[in-house]
Amino acid sequence: MRDPSASTAGVCARAEHGASAQSGKVTMEIGIDSFAATIPNPATGQTLPAADRMEALLAEVETADRAGLDVFGIGEHHRKEFLDSAPAVILAAAAARTRSIRLTSAVTVLSAADPVRVFQDFATIDLIAKGRAEIVVGRGSFGEAYPLFGFAREDYDALFAEKLDLLLKLREATTISWRGRFRPALTGQGVFPRPYQDRIPIWLGVGGTPQSFARAGTLGLPLMVAIIGGSFSRFRPLVDLYREAGRQAGHPPEMLKVGIHAMGFVGDTDRGAADAFFPGWAHMFTEIGRERGWPTATRAQFDAMCGPQGAFLIGNPQTVRDKILAASETLGGISRLTFQMSSAMLETEAMQRSITLLGTEVSPAVKAALEQRP
Repeated sequence: MRDPSASTAGVCARAEHGASAQSGKVTMEIGIDSFAATIPNPATGQTLPAADRMEALLAEVETADRAGLDVFGIGEHHRKEFLDSAPAVILAAAAARTRSIRLTSAVTVLSAADPVRVFQDFATIDLIAKGRAEIVVGRGSFGEAYPLFGFAREDYDALFAEKLDLLLKLREATTISWRGRFRPALTGQGVFPRPYQDRIPIWLGVGGTPQSFARAGTLGLPLMVAIIGGSFSRFRPLVDLYREAGRQAGHPPEMLKVGIHAMGFVGDTDRGAADAFFPGWAHMFTEIGRERGWPTATRAQFDAMCGPQGAFLIGNPQTVRDKILAASETLGGISRLTFQMSSAMLETEAMQRSITLLGTEVSPAVKAALEQRP
């Protein structure tokens, strides 16, 4: 039998966010997203064995849980440099090894997935975690999943819209009748198991497409924005579009949460944090850049992103705290902020230290500062 207090955890959390929004206070959840990256050591050329990297990743989730962070997300990629092609499996393992941290995808590539299976996977995680599972759905920043699972890239948006519609319906009812273009119809079949929570939170992950921001607002779904470069300020018009679309659709302000996924790393000093993060970041973005026609990633570019106007949350606890608060003000309030730290996985001790500093120093300081604001 469910623990009644735990089964309503998601509802209580939503109510707390609503009261906060109505009273003018801004609360913020802080956590980590990982892509389970496997990056060669630039000094030796050696890559950590996949099993060892997976063990290190699960240890990171455990550290985040002990440090008091709110959420840990696992991405989805189908490329040789990442181990997260089956994020639900990783999250299930993490659920069995943690106690309080919320566990989410970051993102589930819904366009190339079966919404029934996605729902079943995360309902199962939710049972293991006793109400701590969430889903962030998106179309993905890479295209490998589409041909891999037999879909056409040019259908990516139609696929996403249809499958999101089905996933949201599955969240509301055990049996539904549904018909679409890309999946066989459902004619009243039961979809099991049901999650521990009454309703698994579903966030909509977006990049920079105005239509995606408007869609999230119209549906009244919480928004997770990937900001991997540039500045936070350039996303304010898009966030405003999301909130206005939600208002016009009749959704209350407390439903329209804004989350940010950003490059971040905490060290004892600004220089130490930057030095630990840069090599992996440079390797990852240089490799991706070759595919997309970007210039080679440079230290000057990186340092600019770490500066006051850049979108990287990298530095000592005070530096990162101040930058988070500035980003929240710039965007009119942030409900969740997740740090993308995978690029620093070569520095195992620094990675563990960063997670601990984020949970024990940065997160409490940010929340205290937000609480004190009028």
